[in-house]
Amino acid sequence: MDEKRAIALLRQGSHEAFSSIYATYWSKVYNFSRLYTVSTDDAKEAVQSVFVKLWEKRELLDEEKSLEGLLFIMTRNFIFDQDKKHLNEELYRDSVLQAYNEDYIKHHCDLEEQIIAKQLSKHIDLLIDSLPDKQKTAFTLSRKKYLSYKKIAIEMNISEKAVEKLITKALKYLKQNCTLLFIFCSM
Repeated sequence: MDEKRAIALLRQGSHEAFSSIYATYWSKVYNFSRLYTVSTDDAKEAVQSVFVKLWEKRELLDEEKSLEGLLFIMTRNFIFDQDKKHLNEELYRDSVLQAYNEDYIKHHCDLEEQIIAKQLSKHIDLLIDSLPDKQKTAFTLSRKKYLSYKKIAIEMNISEKAVEKLITKALKYLKQNCTLLFIFCSM
């Protein structure tokens, strides 16, 4: 099936056309994704997301434009969006850690900021204490004892992926609850 015909049929909701496009472009999108991703799982996630979005936006396709070019743009945008999201999470994590680090507070903050940081630190301590046991342990080992995910996995007798999930959940919980604190304090 030629590309223009496949696009026209896809716009009409043809599963056969979608399968043809998927078979034709999967490896190209995957290989392009691998240039910008760390793991094969991330690349596969990018490919899956791009093709899902292609299906969802099929009515907007133009037979006169390059489908390959569109897929590469969609892939690039997905990967950059993921990177931006990951970067925002890292920046948030670092700011929480800085608020939690007394030495940083003493040397980089004025008196008012120090008081706010100490209040935030106490609030974070309470939030950490309220975490489920495994999350609390993983988070504490990571953030207070500065252990790597690998060392935490060994100490907790779980996989590194499980450690990553526990810490991600803990950070998400802290972020939600610290955001509520900031909103409350700013009123």
